[in-house]
Amino acid sequence: MSTNDSVKAKIIQKAWEDEAFKQQLLANPRAALKQAFNITLPEDIKVKAVEETSTDFVLVIPTNPAKILVSSNSVECVW
Repeated sequence: MSTNDSVKAKIIQKAWEDEAFKQQLLANPRAALKQAFNITLPEDIKVKAVEETSTDFVLVIPTNPAKILVSSNSVECVW
């Protein structure tokens, strides 16, 4: 499991266990991540939290690795 996956798993686990955190994560993910995990995202990085339900399915299409430019501002550095 990559570091990114590990951090994401911890965030999801906390959201499952802590309803107040989940609600904050849905309403203001940047603030929720800062408060709970001391994660500060650069201002140019957008983050959106959504919750799947039995009738709403979220499909995330990751960036094509062939199109990622190497930079010091990559998400890999942040997560």
